[in-house]
Amino acid sequence: MSYQKRTALALASALAGTVVLMAAPAAHATVVDVDYRCKTPIGDKGAVSPIDIKSVRSGGGYRLTMSFQKGVSSSPVELGKGAMNPSAVIKVSGADQGEVQVSGPPNAAAIPANSPIKIGDLSGTYTPRKSGKVDFTAGVLTIKALGTTTTCTPSNSPGPSLRLDVTAAGNTGSTGNTGNTPDNGGQLPKTGPLDSATALGMLGGTVLLTGAAGALWLTRRGQGAVGR
Repeated sequence: MSYQKRTALALASALAGTVVLMAAPAAHATVVDVDYRCKTPIGDKGAVSPIDIKSVRSGGGYRLTMSFQKGVSSSPVELGKGAMNPSAVIKVSGADQGEVQVSGPPNAAAIPANSPIKIGDLSGTYTPRKSGKVDFTAGVLTIKALGTTTTCTPSNSPGPSLRLDVTAAGNTGSTGNTGNTPDNGGQLPKTGPLDSATALGMLGGTVLLTGAAGALWLTRRGQGAVGR
């Protein structure tokens, strides 16, 4: 085989490896309208809030942030600063099954009477037990305030707000509740879903550089052979 053909094959292999690695699916996130029906101490209430779920890779798991773009429910009396404590469940489906408990800090400012209760970002940690594509969907929201509890349940069977391609540590293949926990009192930066695309891109670049270096070596070797 001539050195020109060997050079072409080396470059083609490097480029093919890069394309495959860069094409690896990342994560898919979308804002989903959730129609909450709330059982409150003074009767039933309801509101639709767009829900966004984002992820940040953290060790062997993911830190999830659930964001509410509109307020839900209301209170007949003013809720003073720090009087309201929210928490929620994020349903896990797909390759892995279970729930992630998320929570957030109390309200930073007073909430006027008879006005929508704006829920701050809720966060928690998800550790996959099975590998594959996993969906995260808004579940039940719980609001505790002034010694009362309001439970808000999605009534419109919302679709997932986030899909991740996850890898379980050790690939144990165990099932059941994911056993994930909330990050109490902490808020996460509003960054998009992270995944292995960046690392794969860097690896793909390394493959490309390695292939190019090999092609250059073959070219020079071929030219030296011709010179002799």
